[in-house]
Amino acid sequence: MKTKIYFTAIMFLGMMGVSNAQAQNPECMTNLSIFSEHAKVKNYDAAYEPWKMVYETCPKLNYATYFYGERILKQKIEKGPAAERQAFVQMLLDVYDSRLEYYASKTSIAETDIDKAMLMSDEKMIDDEKMYGMLNDAFGKDKKNFTNPKALYLYFSSLVDLHNAGKKELQEVFDVYDEVTTKIEEENDAITVKIGKLLPKEEAGTLTSKEKRALKSYNSYSENYGKIAGSIDSKLGALADCSNLIPLYEKNFEAKKNDVKWVKGAVSRMFSKECTDDDLFVKLVEAQKNLDPSADIFVYLGTLKMKGGDSSGAMKDFDKALSLETDGVKKSKIAMKVATINKRKGSKSTARSYAQKAIDANGSNGRAYLLIANLYASSANDCGTTPFEKRAMYWKAADMAAKAGRVDPSVRSSANQAVASYRAKAPSKEMIFSSGMAGKTVSFSCWVGGSVKVPTL
Repeated sequence: MKTKIYFTAIMFLGMMGVSNAQAQNPECMTNLSIFSEHAKVKNYDAAYEPWKMVYETCPKLNYATYFYGERILKQKIEKGPAAERQAFVQMLLDVYDSRLEYYASKTSIAETDIDKAMLMSDEKMIDDEKMYGMLNDAFGKDKKNFTNPKALYLYFSSLVDLHNAGKKELQEVFDVYDEVTTKIEEENDAITVKIGKLLPKEEAGTLTSKEKRALKSYNSYSENYGKIAGSIDSKLGALADCSNLIPLYEKNFEAKKNDVKWVKGAVSRMFSKECTDDDLFVKLVEAQKNLDPSADIFVYLGTLKMKGGDSSGAMKDFDKALSLETDGVKKSKIAMKVATINKRKGSKSTARSYAQKAIDANGSNGRAYLLIANLYASSANDCGTTPFEKRAMYWKAADMAAKAGRVDPSVRSSANQAVASYRAKAPSKEMIFSSGMAGKTVSFSCWVGGSVKVPTL
């Protein structure tokens, strides 16, 4: 039996890494093997005592002490005696600190502070002020590794609550909103690129088991980022309405007009909230043009020309913005802004054209597919001569919405809702049967063009 224990320990240490100095302690080595075997089958009660011995005596022995220690202590906190709960919570907080001290290569400052803040929040040990302080510090020190979707939401949510309590200025809310939403976009963009590389293999049925696990993980993270982004926008709510934005920016304009980061944030927010009719938007755009005449500025200049009735000049500015941007993801976002402007104006064909440019620049831009789906659905009554033909347009819209959720899981919830709505409006089985159109093709002669194949019964 003892031989088997040591053999298991040797194999385990080879996978997890071991501290040579502490590996010379035979009792620690034996207990490492014992607790790891119990923990692997989730027998955390049996794992606790040998784990505790290793943690307290040989804390640098093996990363498994922290990998499994977290799981062991979380179960103790959840299911252990109530009188001991606080002691286990404190022990887990210490474990997080020790993990960073002894295994910094396997963790990070952000991960450590997030784990501690969320545990303390669950245990009602900290208020909004403490929560925001811890997460703000972690974000500032280690933004690269601050990727936990829930923590990103709690970071912003606690700040909004502090603002509502009169403890934080509105400008700080906007600053952190910009930082957090940009972080979410960056993380999701990186994930959807990876998803895009695996989707063709999934469709061909050639994914390896490792790739299947990776794709499942990517999908889960992207969906979570999408949900968190929606929750953050809901939390911001009316704070970002024009009635709040305009007075705030008017008040700070003279002091901040040479701060490029502030100016760009103000312009972007006023644009997204459709506060572009105010003269302040013009002043801010001119300020950004002087400070940072990059691709984005031509989208805003084009917006002003469009509002002034110069559609031709506006389109030239929009195209210049696209020609100046070389990064595919950024170009895609610029094209989406232009598509949205034209959609608001009612120029559906032009809106689709730019949404397609967004897809061409970044095939993982799910929002572009959703925009096109919406354009198709809103054109149903204008495409076709019979009720059946008009309603057939919803199949085309549903197909486009389904693509959105497939390439970009962050919009999957919205995409699924759209698909369900469009399919419910498409011809029913009874309509297909009575029309005799099952399996046939419906062509569209309106601006949408193309066709759809009617499902067979």
